Amino acid sequence: MKQGDLQTDWLRCFVAVVDAGSLSGATGEVHRSQSAVSMQLKKLESALGLRLIERGSRTLALTQDGQTLLGYARRILDLHAQAQLALHGEQLTGRVRLGVPDDYAGSYLTPVLKRFAPRYSGVEIELICEQSTSLIPRVASGELDIALVSRDHARRGTLLFHEPMVWVGAAQFELWRRDPIPIAVYESASLARRSAIHSLAQQGRRYKVVYNSSSLAGQIAAVESGLAVAALTQCSTPGHLRILGRDEGLGPLEPMEVAVYRSRDSRGSKAVDSLHDLLARTLRQSASA
Repeated sequence: MKQGDLQTDWLRCFVAVVDAGSLSGATGEVHRSQSAVSMQLKKLESALGLRLIERGSRTLALTQDGQTLLGYARRILDLHAQAQLALHGEQLTGRVRLGVPDDYAGSYLTPVLKRFAPRYSGVEIELICEQSTSLIPRVASGELDIALVSRDHARRGTLLFHEPMVWVGAAQFELWRRDPIPIAVYESASLARRSAIHSLAQQGRRYKVVYNSSSLAGQIAAVESGLAVAALTQCSTPGHLRILGRDEGLGPLEPMEVAVYRSRDSRGSKAVDSLHDLLARTLRQSASA
């Protein structure tokens, strides 16, 4: 093989590692062992004569050359997949109605859609962002095909992972010193709200609800403005807010059980099958990586 020639298998492993954030997380996507994934990356770097990924003890980081290659690699693989589908594959079409809360959309849905969209460009995705308490009954009634939610019952949906909950506040206001402590909460049926109030009761902390909103942006605004502290999913907590704990007199919060729900009415839809399976596979891999 000539110097610089690239194999799609190498590029596929490279993109999978970047999307998963680890070698182990990429194994299920490319159906290779971790050692085989590592070998594919080494072959790619050797062919290019460039270092693409810096490997730390627990993290991976793209080099500048890796950043440059990533965009090209995605385009090459997308064209390859389109060619395969045009010549040999079944072209999926249709619409998938997908629900997700705001706090899970960016962190967990984005990497799934980045994989799904290039493979199945004929599938239209209708995305609905609402709280889990609104999405779950909409799946049950058939209004939505799939929803990624904080589940409200241990026997419902397919459990993917547990999402930590944290107390957050703006460091300059120190509202956690107040008695009663002012809190921002979601709607009355929210699991996050129940967890927050239960934790305060366990600690014997008096509290006052000063802000209600079903919006994640609203919760964060209430904290940033010094109005209240709030209980948020860890994945949605902005880095500039302070995570609070026992030193501030606040006890632990129960984690959320993140699950994927699917409507019975969507059975038989290959488009829904494909997105549901990719969603479950990708997020389970990310959680175990």
